[in-house]
Amino acid sequence: MHPAPSVIFFTVFSGIGFGLLFFLGLGIPAVTGWTAFAFFVIAYLCAVGGLISSTFHLGHPERALKAFTQWRSSWLSREGWCAVIALILMGLYGAGLVFFGQHWGLIGFLGSVFSVLTVFTTSMIYTQLKTIPRWNTPLTPAMFMSFSLSGGALLAGQTTWAMVLIAIAAAIQIVLWMQGDGALAGSGTDLATATGLGTGGSVRAFEPPHTGTNYLLKEFAYTVGRKHSQKLRIISIGLFAVLPVVLLLLPFSHFIALLAVASHVAGALAARWLFFAEAEHVVGLYYGKR
Repeated sequence: MHPAPSVIFFTVFSGIGFGLLFFLGLGIPAVTGWTAFAFFVIAYLCAVGGLISSTFHLGHPERALKAFTQWRSSWLSREGWCAVIALILMGLYGAGLVFFGQHWGLIGFLGSVFSVLTVFTTSMIYTQLKTIPRWNTPLTPAMFMSFSLSGGALLAGQTTWAMVLIAIAAAIQIVLWMQGDGALAGSGTDLATATGLGTGGSVRAFEPPHTGTNYLLKEFAYTVGRKHSQKLRIISIGLFAVLPVVLLLLPFSHFIALLAVASHVAGALAARWLFFAEAEHVVGLYYGKR
C-alpha cells in the first residue's frame, strides 16, 4: 500500500491523543486548574489534529460528514461517532477539572471508554480488509491500542505504566511483523484465485494488463525492499521502545521526559509507515507485483 503521510500522521497522533484522554478520564494524573488545562490542550491537539489530518488525502474532504450516516455497516462511521462522543465527554470532564476543581468520575470514565473505542474502531478499518492478509488479524487492533496507551502513559507522566505498555507494544509489533511476512502466502490467494481461472490448470501472466501505470498500481502495489524494511524495523523498535525505556530508567527530568516522548513518537511514525508500505493487497497479483 502507498503510505500516505496524512494517514500515518492521523493514526499515530490521534492514537496518542486519545491514549492521553483515556488516562485523564481515569484521573491519572490527578490534576486540576491550569495544570489540567495544559494536559487537555496537549491531548486535544493530538487527537483533533490527527482526525483533521485524516481528511487531507480525500479528493472531496467536504463529503467526510456523510460517513456519519453509515454507522450500521462502516467502521469509519463508527470511528467518527466514537471520536465525537469521546471529545464531548472529555470536554465536559475537563471543564469540571479546570474551572470547578471537580472530578466528575462517571463522565471521565465514559470518556475513557469512548477514547479507547475510538482507537479500536480506527484499527478495525484496516483489520476488516481480507484483501490485505497482513492486516486481517486480531494483532492489528492490539497493536493500535498498545501504541495508543503507551504513548498516552508517556504524556501522562506515568513512568511505570509507560515502560510496561511500551514493552507490550514492542512485543505485539514484532509478532505482527513476523506473522505478516507470511500472511499473503498463507492466505491461499495467488494469480489463479485472483483471476478465477484456477480450475483450468496453472495460471501465469502472459502480458501486463496495460503498458502504463494506474491508480491501483500506485496505491495498492507499492513495494518496499526487504533489506530496507528490516533496517527500518530495527530503527523503529529502537526509537519507540528501547530508547524511551532507557531514558525512563534515568533520574527524572523534564528534558529526559521530552526526549522519551519525542523518540517514541518518531519510532511510532516509522513503524506506522511500515504498516502501510509492507501491506500487500491481493490486487497486485493480477499485475504480477506479488
